[in-house]
Amino acid sequence: MPPRRGTTRALRVGDQRVSDTDLQEAKASRDRQAADPESEVGGIAADRLRSIIERIERLEEERKALAGDIKDIFAEAKSAGFDVKTIRQIISLRKKEPAEVEEQETLLDLYRRALGMI
Repeated sequence: MPPRRGTTRALRVGDQRVSDTDLQEAKASRDRQAADPESEVGGIAADRLRSIIERIERLEEERKALAGDIKDIFAEAKSAGFDVKTIRQIISLRKKEPAEVEEQETLLDLYRRALGMI
């Protein structure tokens, strides 16, 4: 299925996510460098550096927008009567390996017993 209009596809290169736009900008930068070898300043390829910085800035903007979306979802959960702190704990637990969760729960139980809380 082709990407929706206004969205970018992303592919993975190693551990990095690279969008079509990033690939096009990188290619354009390489083409400019090949056409004008004097574009290097002090041994730094200015176009390539500019491209990298602009890609980072664009990803930071996307991250900021995503953080806003997540905040809105937590507000929705709170208004529906869910405890946001508990939801955050569940999300944290789901990211961990089952053995790690079990170990934490065992230690928590042990500490509670030691303090007479159980």
